[in-house]
Amino acid sequence: MKKPKVLVTFDSMKDANCGYFSFGKGLGDALIQENKEKFKLKFYLFKHTQYLFNGLVDILYLSRLDRLFFGPKNDFDVVHLSDQTCRLRPSKVNAKKIMTVHDMNKVHLKFSKPHRIQVYLKKLGKLISQCDKIVCISQFVANDVVQYFPEAKGKVSVIYNGADKLISNENHQPAFKPEKKFLFTIGLLSVQKGFHLLPALLKDNDFELVISGRETPHKQRILEEAEKYNCLDRVHITGPISDEDKAWYYKNCSAFLFPSVAEGFGLPVIEAMHFGKPVFLSKFTSLPEVGGDIAYYFDNFEPEHMQEVFKNGMSDFIQNNRIKEAIAQAEKFSWEIAANQYLNLYQECLVNNTQK
Repeated sequence: MKKPKVLVTFDSMKDANCGYFSFGKGLGDALIQENKEKFKLKFYLFKHTQYLFNGLVDILYLSRLDRLFFGPKNDFDVVHLSDQTCRLRPSKVNAKKIMTVHDMNKVHLKFSKPHRIQVYLKKLGKLISQCDKIVCISQFVANDVVQYFPEAKGKVSVIYNGADKLISNENHQPAFKPEKKFLFTIGLLSVQKGFHLLPALLKDNDFELVISGRETPHKQRILEEAEKYNCLDRVHITGPISDEDKAWYYKNCSAFLFPSVAEGFGLPVIEAMHFGKPVFLSKFTSLPEVGGDIAYYFDNFEPEHMQEVFKNGMSDFIQNNRIKEAIAQAEKFSWEIAANQYLNLYQECLVNNTQK
């Protein structure tokens, strides 16, 4: 019997330091593992992507001409566009089409200009209208999609991302090693991540703070806040780090902090919980879905409130020994679970196709 052909686009894996790379690698590896010969899989990638799935799957390399004319447009039964920035347009393929929407952060950011939001919504709406199924990586994102595109309600579902269990090598030492106990966060140094709010948490304690991720001009704001709280010598901004460094920081930190106001999912939160760490999050967007009952939440960003949440949360986590609860919460999110849900959705598209 001829196996259905499925193309999955992972062209956003071009930058190894971005979230789409982690998503593509995690989901792609799991799709290959869980497929069990059900489908003939092919992945769509930039030629110079750092990770090519160990040669375990057929690869179709992106061409700049694909936006105008996609040669193999009739070659696939299902095309899964794995994010909404897809360079391969849904209109260029004749197949059942699925698109994963990771976030609609632009509509939540206060500094987004109204006319830019309208352009963004028009573009996203067109893509959604051209697809048969829309997958959102959290219920929060799904609610956004249905709010702004109510006509899509019947084709929206939620499949949570997984998270790799990072392994900390006993012999590894990071490029920067804090001398004292420390708090950790990671992500792009952008306003919406809220890292400038964190120096306030160093008041009346001797914690150090390690912030890792690609630097932007917002770094200066973080340093200004550190100066304001007289802890400039305890705030360390490392820039991008390796997976080995990241695992070391997760394993050895006292707590993980993530006061973001614009998250489609929040992968680092799960990575930290895999190491049994207390996590302190904003209560906004998708983060409560990820952190569950084990996380501690900032209801607002007033320094006194954040300090109180942090102090009480650390005390609660230690006194009640909540390490196992944190690990159990993290294990609810796995790439194997996500891959099987996507594979079932591919099958559902094909069944619906034959019934018509």
